[in-house]
Amino acid sequence: MNRARRQFLVHSSLGLLGAAVAGTLDASAAAQQTPPAAPPPGQPPAFATAPAAGPEVSPATFAEAEKLVRVEMTDADRAEAAESWRQAMAPLYERRTGPRTVALEPELAPWSRVRAAQPGWPSGPAHDRFVRSNADPGPLPASDEEIAWAPITKLSRWIEHRRLTSERLTRIYLARLQRFNPQLRCVITLTPEHALDQARRADTEIAAGRYRGPLHGIPWGGKDLLDTAGIATTYGAEPFRNRVPTKDCVVVERLNNAGAVLVAKLSMGALALNDIWFGGQTMNPWNLDEGSSGSSAGPGAATGAGLVAFAIGSETGGSIVSPSMRCGVTGLRPTYGRVARTGAMTLCWSLDKLGPMTRGVEDAILVLEAITGPDPGDTGSVPSHLDFDAAASIRGLRVGYFPKWMHEDPATPVDRAALETVAQLGMTPVEVSLPDWPYDDLQIILFAESAAAFEELTLSHQADELREQVPDAWPNTFRQSRFLSAVDFVQCDRFRRKVANEMARIFSQVDLLLVPSLRDETLTITNFTGQPSLTLRAGFVEISEARSDWAPDPAHPLPKFSPPRRVPHGVTLIGRLFEEGTLGSAGIALERAFNVMGERPSGF
Repeated sequence: MNRARRQFLVHSSLGLLGAAVAGTLDASAAAQQTPPAAPPPGQPPAFATAPAAGPEVSPATFAEAEKLVRVEMTDADRAEAAESWRQAMAPLYERRTGPRTVALEPELAPWSRVRAAQPGWPSGPAHDRFVRSNADPGPLPASDEEIAWAPITKLSRWIEHRRLTSERLTRIYLARLQRFNPQLRCVITLTPEHALDQARRADTEIAAGRYRGPLHGIPWGGKDLLDTAGIATTYGAEPFRNRVPTKDCVVVERLNNAGAVLVAKLSMGALALNDIWFGGQTMNPWNLDEGSSGSSAGPGAATGAGLVAFAIGSETGGSIVSPSMRCGVTGLRPTYGRVARTGAMTLCWSLDKLGPMTRGVEDAILVLEAITGPDPGDTGSVPSHLDFDAAASIRGLRVGYFPKWMHEDPATPVDRAALETVAQLGMTPVEVSLPDWPYDDLQIILFAESAAAFEELTLSHQADELREQVPDAWPNTFRQSRFLSAVDFVQCDRFRRKVANEMARIFSQVDLLLVPSLRDETLTITNFTGQPSLTLRAGFVEISEARSDWAPDPAHPLPKFSPPRRVPHGVTLIGRLFEEGTLGSAGIALERAFNVMGERPSGF
């Protein structure tokens, strides 16, 4: 290896950071460089020999940059790096800074792919089995309100047996969306004409004997990152509020094929962060003095208030789990790769997941069955099987739990009572443990990928148009993320595999985990390792202060409550990869034992 290459390897990680600090390419200066003499035949190319590019840098540039990535070079190191920077590293930014810029289309995924199933891991069930419950739904309620609150398991049977038309059900939900949206701010785009057209088509098909399955004629709402042909898809963000796609995303196509009826595009925190969008903050139907949590804010609020039969949300790091908790609904985050994301907004290629938010566990599995499967447009999606039987026995299932976590915040008496219920139902609680590692370091991947996904928004300063401009909002995070070290990104990716191996070890001992839903470690670990999760209401707790997704701001304290407010609280089950069927069986048993899903938020 020649000396130029050795120098490149020694200084590459710091050099990449220095380029970000140094600024953009000075194209005219690069063009004025004297062309080098032609090398003799047979001489290979060498690092650090490109025409000089970009602004001048000095040892002081590196001294300041070192503070950002917490490394330290000697004076000689800095001098050598500064001397060769413009020939070695600055030219590597030509793709972005010119003169030969290359646009990266939004749908273009990274070449490296993440697969949740690691070598030697079980990769889920070997076959498909889908057996829904067959209970009599009972007579159709007399009131529209009672119909609206019914689960899909009942609504679908009433529609199948023509006791209820899709058009009537759709009008019920459209009326409720119009009535309650001013309080909740959960709707970005209402789709009445589109919905009624789909509902009438469903009724015609069902009357002709062409029943498509349990979602046929069922009205639903989609988080506004799912592309819908001819219907605005805004990402909840000011720069995209007039964006109208020409094609449906794959999940919308699959729900259309299942006969479901789209009644609304629901709110989301801008670019999938928290619960504030360009129309304001989406509120919690159980406590209108606090946000619904995010970023699947609208799906949580609308489902929790009985405004849709079900919704589709997305999660990168808690965006299904958290609003499901806050709004008292059931959220199913599928295994990474199970549900194709083609045509949905990308935040992080290796983390994003689409999943159902419903008012019952079996409802969530019914929706998952309709949307599951790979698509060529999503390089992270893979073939998988779904093995679910609503009547399957859960006796003997080994349920892992972390004893320490059950006695620390954010665990509550509801979480501890849920663990007792596990044993009462014949499942076996098993103590498990994880190494005390800095799991939050994995967020380097999230920040780097998200900043890459919205690079143009940041560099064009359109991110400045977003409503929230606080330190923990995307605009600041995207800008900061440009200064993360590429070497640390790779090391973090290796750490991710090490964490995944620990989860494989745990799941060799248990069939599923029961965890406090918002425990930071479980949200981080299981999103990065791709495990499916099921969050369901398990009881109620009292709160004396409003809760927020945002970092505390002393200038804007949160509302306090005296007497305390009673709100729903959920627990989360974590499953083996692609074993959502087991989560569903255990969740149904727990849901029946908890017996708390019948209570509704006051006023809705």
